[in-house]
Amino acid sequence: MYRMQKITTFLMFEGQAEAAMNFYTSLFADAQILSITRYGPNQPGKEGSVMHAIFTLNGQSFMAIDSYVHHAFTFTPSMSLYVTCETEAEINERFAKLSEGGTVLMGLGEYPFSKKFGWCNDQFGVSWQLTLAPAG
Repeated sequence: MYRMQKITTFLMFEGQAEAAMNFYTSLFADAQILSITRYGPNQPGKEGSVMHAIFTLNGQSFMAIDSYVHHAFTFTPSMSLYVTCETEAEINERFAKLSEGGTVLMGLGEYPFSKKFGWCNDQFGVSWQLTLAPAG
């Protein structure tokens, strides 16, 4: 018999985990940073940077770290966070904030699959797809 396993998105940054978490939790009403463990003196990571953290966005849990190892890779749009927004004001505001300092992959507009949709990489490189919930 198998136990139900929890699957959590894990985000690896290089020195920007706390700034990213603060930014993301500012965008959603039901969001919070639940825990942060920091590197201390004589540990491999930069002292005070995020060794491990857990935060939530609309009840969904995420983990984040600051890797102390420089990697030849970062986030890619082939894996993105997909957000269904309830109102035009919500999608407009979130898309504007998420795309600021980032890269717009698909501009906010009407597409055959959505009345309003946008796709961007944020200032930290994380990819976001936002869609407006269907009316009704």
